[in-house]
Amino acid sequence: MQNFGLYIIGDEILSGKRQDAHLSKVIELLSARGLQLSWANYLGDIPAQITASLKASMNRGDIVFSCGGIGATPDDYTRQCAADAVGVPIARHSEAVAEIEAQYGESAYPKRVLMADFPLGATLIPNPVNRVAGFAIHQHYFVPGFPQMAHPMIEWVLETHYRHLFHQQDYIEISILVMDAGESQLIDFMNYIVEKYPEIKLFSLPKLDHRRTIELGVKGAALQVNSAMSDIKQGVAALGFPWLEIAK
Repeated sequence: MQNFGLYIIGDEILSGKRQDAHLSKVIELLSARGLQLSWANYLGDIPAQITASLKASMNRGDIVFSCGGIGATPDDYTRQCAADAVGVPIARHSEAVAEIEAQYGESAYPKRVLMADFPLGATLIPNPVNRVAGFAIHQHYFVPGFPQMAHPMIEWVLETHYRHLFHQQDYIEISILVMDAGESQLIDFMNYIVEKYPEIKLFSLPKLDHRRTIELGVKGAALQVNSAMSDIKQGVAALGFPWLEIAK
């Protein structure tokens, strides 16, 4: 199973002028299809940083969504950075031009049509809001920063290109609430579980409540997760800490 990743690009996110709405939505769209987000990066409007990040994820073969920076203003670098990462020039995409002309007519020129300039060889991602397309190249899918546009475009990519991956991964997540315990009291036990089940991931999420509650869980292949969780429940009880099931 390939990794899914997410870039959220723009100084406006890092400065707080706009709040990110992409991360939670992409997680939701993937989870509904039995998929998981492996990583997410926030990037400022720094061309060298954007290009280096894209090169790295392209070399890994990840499936990546990139939100933001594909407009035509001077602070929109993503299209050129994607071209530089692939090593191709920017070229005007005739189908993207046709979409912009259909939406805006004569006012498509001279500036809106600039948003039809993509890395050579890119394919289109249709934009259901204003027909200014995003683009795809090397399993990287570039959409606008506007959530109203980006989210249906990402969903279109998943449904069009990755249906064969839906609900194919042997993956579950199970956790319990451990009460009256600090993480330091469970570290040795957690290390034991990690060593016994190296193929799955363990997580510990303490809660700031009056009872020193910890959400303790594991995720990965179902057989190993179920076995590990059985050990966790027995081990936590043996250490003298009460625990509760978390509804799935």
